[in-house]
Amino acid sequence: MVDTRTWQWLYLIVLGLLLFKTLGVYVQITYVQSAVAKGAVCLDGSPPAYHWDRGFGTGINSWLIQLEGGGWCNNVSSCLVRKNTHLGSSKRIVKQIPFSGILNNKHQFNPDFYNWNRVKVRYCDGSSFTGDLAGVNSVTNLHFRGARVWLAVMEDLLAKGMRNAENAILSGCSAGGLASILHCESFQALLPMGTKVKCLSDAGYFINAKDVSGGHYIEAFFNQLVATHGSAKNLLPSCTSRMRPSLCFFPQYMAQQIQTPLFIINAAYDSWQIRNILAPGIADPHGYWESCKLDIKKCLPSQIKTMQDFRLQILVALLRLGKSASRGMFIDSCYAHCQTEMQELWHMSDSPLLNKTTIGKAVGDWFYDRNPFQKIDCAYPCNPTCHNRVYDPQAQAQLHYPEL
Repeated sequence: MVDTRTWQWLYLIVLGLLLFKTLGVYVQITYVQSAVAKGAVCLDGSPPAYHWDRGFGTGINSWLIQLEGGGWCNNVSSCLVRKNTHLGSSKRIVKQIPFSGILNNKHQFNPDFYNWNRVKVRYCDGSSFTGDLAGVNSVTNLHFRGARVWLAVMEDLLAKGMRNAENAILSGCSAGGLASILHCESFQALLPMGTKVKCLSDAGYFINAKDVSGGHYIEAFFNQLVATHGSAKNLLPSCTSRMRPSLCFFPQYMAQQIQTPLFIINAAYDSWQIRNILAPGIADPHGYWESCKLDIKKCLPSQIKTMQDFRLQILVALLRLGKSASRGMFIDSCYAHCQTEMQELWHMSDSPLLNKTTIGKAVGDWFYDRNPFQKIDCAYPCNPTCHNRVYDPQAQAQLHYPEL
């Protein structure tokens, strides 16, 4: 007889083998050392970085640029904290990372983009690659140079073959998903006229909504962010000419002006937005929302009602995109955040589905003009294919909410 401990070890080995199989190759880091002379640096002054897995076969002249997410810092205090992490310094970024989901190099798990040049651009500026202040405080040594980092990385990739791209996608998750919207037009402008260029935002459609206390936490946060990083001049002029620049950080006010084809992937119950826009700690001092934010199944009926109202606000904000056939949309009713880089959410037999279609299939059909895809899910809890996120209470307790 095989004892319980042996079965546990066998289970872990099999689980590990399955995980190894679904993960793509581990990809080495590349530092853009030449960027330092241009002042294109992370918060701490270190060079920007990315991971590049070269394309092959029919994908040798196709490029997918994935911008890393990781929130933002809105003032000197929060940027000083961030400066000493991998989100503020390339010195603290791991040298190799696995590519999965949209970055996977296996046809089975990423059928439309597996053999493209796939690049993961690391995020170390805290402004979704929009900041640009020339001065550096001698005391804090903080560098607000996100826009320069963006350009320096793109120029480095252009020199390494992206200038010959036949197909190109600018993508990103969370703060990187917002950046892929903010930089979509400039990305297309960098590439040759004949290149097929489209943009993809995963969990980057952050909305301007009141929190549960009736306050405007996220609006005030973005206002401070834009001022701290000097981001205004790098936001869409067609938006900043009409309204306060910090409002142009919200896709609902500027995405409709983007002419390049754009695909929006977002959970209608985006777990980051529920936790940090709808019910941030500062708006919930007694912790009424804590259990609900950790696990949607623990939400009270009144909280579900509030979240259903929040979903409607997201859908109204999405309607501002217009009805262009060039737009793509995959809005599921999951409690999730970032679904393109997780293999089980991107393209697997049990991945979330809309219209019997995985996210990976929907994006591929849209990019190659096989089928348009603009689907919005029914309300929670109607979709049994969802992988609803459950958060670790200890990790939740360690979340840092920057002060305003």
